[in-house]
Amino acid sequence: MKQDAIEVVGASWVIPMTESPEEQDLQPTIIENGAVAMRDGKIVEVGDYASIIEQHSLEQTASSHTFFDDQILLPGLINCHGHMAMSLLRGYADDLNLQNWLEDHIWPAEARLVSETFVYDGAQLAIAEMLLTGTTTASDMYFYPESTAKAAAEAGIRCNIFFPILEFPSAWGGGPQEYLEKGLALRDTYKQSTAISIGLGPHAPYTVSNASFEKAVMYSEELDAPIQTHLHETAREIEDSIKEHGCRPIERLQQLGALGANTQLVHMTQTSEQDLAILKTQGCSVIHCPHSNLKLASGFPPVSALQRANIALGFGTDGAASNNSLDLFETLRISALVGKHLDEDAASNSSYRALYQATKGGAIAAGLENLTGSLDIGKQADLITVNTRNIGMQPLHNPVSQLVHTAAGKAVSNVWVSGKQLVSEGELIHQDAQELVEKAQRWQRTISEADGD
Repeated sequence: MKQDAIEVVGASWVIPMTESPEEQDLQPTIIENGAVAMRDGKIVEVGDYASIIEQHSLEQTASSHTFFDDQILLPGLINCHGHMAMSLLRGYADDLNLQNWLEDHIWPAEARLVSETFVYDGAQLAIAEMLLTGTTTASDMYFYPESTAKAAAEAGIRCNIFFPILEFPSAWGGGPQEYLEKGLALRDTYKQSTAISIGLGPHAPYTVSNASFEKAVMYSEELDAPIQTHLHETAREIEDSIKEHGCRPIERLQQLGALGANTQLVHMTQTSEQDLAILKTQGCSVIHCPHSNLKLASGFPPVSALQRANIALGFGTDGAASNNSLDLFETLRISALVGKHLDEDAASNSSYRALYQATKGGAIAAGLENLTGSLDIGKQADLITVNTRNIGMQPLHNPVSQLVHTAAGKAVSNVWVSGKQLVSEGELIHQDAQELVEKAQRWQRTISEADGD
């Protein structure tokens, strides 16, 4: 396709996700028989399909145009937190609380297994699953981030990678200084990329010292790079911090200068009124992982209170070892339902609000609102279509409700990232699905052998 050529994609319903739930009073903009025009990977027009086609036919600039009947066109979903390589540990250790799951099962398995190849193969599998279920942007925190970046670049998905910082050695490095050096070198490698960005990932207050957090903050400020960390994931984490440091983990991070607009706090299931005040004052984002948190019985953040405080809130699947799905449509549905239950109010956590937090709201939380998350002219053409021609999505009275409260992830039909199509009619274009399955099965046998089964 020529560099200046225009591609027009239309659908029976187009949901731009350009306005917040407050701005449009919970009544989303839906364009019937709408379209998005793309050029050089960016959105150049959004509106009525027939009008856009007529205009570009007269100008003889449209190189192609396609209309997807009975389908919903919307921005790709934003998965704000995960550990892609852990897709190879899907179902490895279930029905356990977080500390037992992590300390007795996951960390020992990682010590035996993690390598460049493990991370690359696991990331490929995760990326394929996310693309097939409508995610066009994913955040990741894991060892060998170079391998994750390579897999993401090859597959074409947009990716925020947070290189891990911990006090203890791993296969990737000997300690926090080496992690920082390797991570910052990786950032230099991708500093010109609009698709791959590199941030700092101090794992959590209970695995990172004050000195390492302070170094991470220094580099974050110097490079204007985001920080992502796990915080307030369990009640035990709070109790241990009070015993060891005399304060809650969020207070400790505030004292270290680690909170700010560039900081993304993952989980926050244990959140007091004082914590909310700190979040609001410091301008941090919160990344909510409801599926993983519920499975590990870790708790659930006060979603409605976060929303009322205007705290940027995005969704994450977490890793497939603790979820066990990377379908973000499932994640947003769970959040909406549990939020209603906790509020004892069926009107709270509306369908549009949940969808917003998986698109534009997620982009804001991830610091990517200038690039993606909504169908705004000038943004990257990160789009998906969802085919409603199946039993579970018929009849269709409300497209937004259908996306949130049915199995929409299984109905994703087409995916574009920066205007490049990566999924067509439910099939991966640039990845071999059968090869990925075979790799995963080989890893399953390797993991079983390593466990001595």
